[in-house]
Amino acid sequence: MKYYSTRDISLRYESADAIKMGLSRDGGLLTPIEIPQIDRAFLESLVSASYQERAARVMGLYLTDYTVEELKGFADNAYGPDKFDTDAVAPVRRVDDATYCLELWHGPTSAFKDMALQMLPQLLSAALKKTGEDKTVCILVATSGDTGKAAMEGFADVPQTRIMVFYPKDGVSAVQELQMVTQEGANVGVCSVVGNFDDAQTGVKRIFSDEAIRAQLAERGFFLSSANSINWGRILPQVVYYISAYCDLLRDGKITMGQEINFCVPTGNFGDILAAYYAKRMGLPVGKLICASNCNDVLTDFLRTGVYDRNRPFHTTMSPSMDILISSNLERLLFDLSGENDAEVRGYMEQLGKTGRYEVSDTIKAALSEQYWGGFCDEEGTAATIHDYYFNRGYLIDTHTAVAANVMEQYRKATGDERVTVFVSTASPYKFCNHVLSAVGETPEGQGVELLDQLNRVSGVAVPRRLAALKGKTRRFDQSCEKQNMENVVLDFLK
Repeated sequence: MKYYSTRDISLRYESADAIKMGLSRDGGLLTPIEIPQIDRAFLESLVSASYQERAARVMGLYLTDYTVEELKGFADNAYGPDKFDTDAVAPVRRVDDATYCLELWHGPTSAFKDMALQMLPQLLSAALKKTGEDKTVCILVATSGDTGKAAMEGFADVPQTRIMVFYPKDGVSAVQELQMVTQEGANVGVCSVVGNFDDAQTGVKRIFSDEAIRAQLAERGFFLSSANSINWGRILPQVVYYISAYCDLLRDGKITMGQEINFCVPTGNFGDILAAYYAKRMGLPVGKLICASNCNDVLTDFLRTGVYDRNRPFHTTMSPSMDILISSNLERLLFDLSGENDAEVRGYMEQLGKTGRYEVSDTIKAALSEQYWGGFCDEEGTAATIHDYYFNRGYLIDTHTAVAANVMEQYRKATGDERVTVFVSTASPYKFCNHVLSAVGETPEGQGVELLDQLNRVSGVAVPRRLAALKGKTRRFDQSCEKQNMENVVLDFLK
């Protein structure tokens, strides 16, 4: 399988090269040149399989320069019992006969990013060997809260790697920040950025495209790659859990083979819902993809109008992993819907860079309307949904999951669509204790990890063991920088 850039289809790479690079040097996102197709027989063969086997089988369709044995070994390592607290890895929980929740937070950092970031370091390490790379790779990460910790957890002390994480100062939860600044590992670095996630993400992209910095690092024996969802090695493992969820519903007799289901996904950078789109493109029987945003509703407006406009107020919300106005992975969707028209996509991205706005063609608008439905949930609605699920359904959910549950109901009321719908749960409620406690009528008794015990007393839900272990951990990192100085932080880190 070859991969090419969304901005220049003449640039083609093997999958190992695509994973190693992370981002194309022209600023485009590396994307498979074809979408493998799955059929009824393929799905039937996965119904009784373990999550690890499902992962190896699905990823093998795209990673043709990796062996089946390699991928099986990687999946066993990534999703084994020492990493995940349930054998199901990504369990599907019943809410009612038409509603199910795909829980993606049972890994080591209690967030859905573990689903990909326990796999990516293994794919990347293998890619370094396959391509004969002798330099050390430095993983640059911009995080809105969860990617940073999950990436460091995956890459900590992995040979031939370094990892530097940038996060928005005062823009993540207390638990998320503590997870990052206490991270162990000799090869990791963490720095807060004065600004928001978009500032951090733009800074990382700027460093990637700076030829002078790349040349300077090459002289020092380093090259750059990414663990953000701009890296195909992040998107592909996420495709797996949508196919797995469908197989679980088949196995448990909740749906019949070929029956279409909807997915509702809370998203900011568009990677998670893009993975669902790829699963649908492969042939998974999916009806509507429901895109759930918080007050930063740039994606809602885009899906409804075809106009992407980041020129709007930025809101800091109780669902910080979605506090994003520049959704990088949307570029891959535009590339696919335009018929792989790299010139058209390049034009949109140039407009976004210059004016912060672009409007897609009528063809893409029609495709968006057919495939997607967009909605957003404000702060009051998020809290009300947490309250409703806890008291009326006996289900404690976090702020991001609540956004998805709320928008899912908006969609049903607006359309009357009665198809079985799976909404995605992206984080443990314990990562956002203060907001969850407030939503269920409690007054938070503190600011950080001390709230873990309070939420446990109130709810009776067990605290994830690795979050419980944060209490008393020593802070290792306290560096902060202005957004224009991120390059210097990287150069100092890689001396």
